[in-house]
Amino acid sequence: MTYTVIYEQGDSSWGAYVPDLPGVAAAADTREAVEVLLREAVEYHLEGLAAEGQPIPKPASFAGALEIQPLR
Repeated sequence: MTYTVIYEQGDSSWGAYVPDLPGVAAAADTREAVEVLLREAVEYHLEGLAAEGQPIPKPASFAGALEIQPLR
C-alpha cells in the first residue's frame, strides 16, 4: 500500500504525518530522518491494528498543489 505523507519543514526541524492514519506522525532534524521515523511509526501502527483484529485503513488521501498569484 502507498500512503500519502505530508512533510512540513520548520525553522529547525521536519515533521511528517499520514492523513489516513490519524495520530501517526514523526519529527526529526532532517527530512531523511523524519522519513525513517515515520516509516517505523506506520509499520508499528499497522502491526498493532492487525494484532487487535482491527481493519487496516486503505489509502484514500492524496496531496496536490494549488498555485496562487501573489497579492499586489
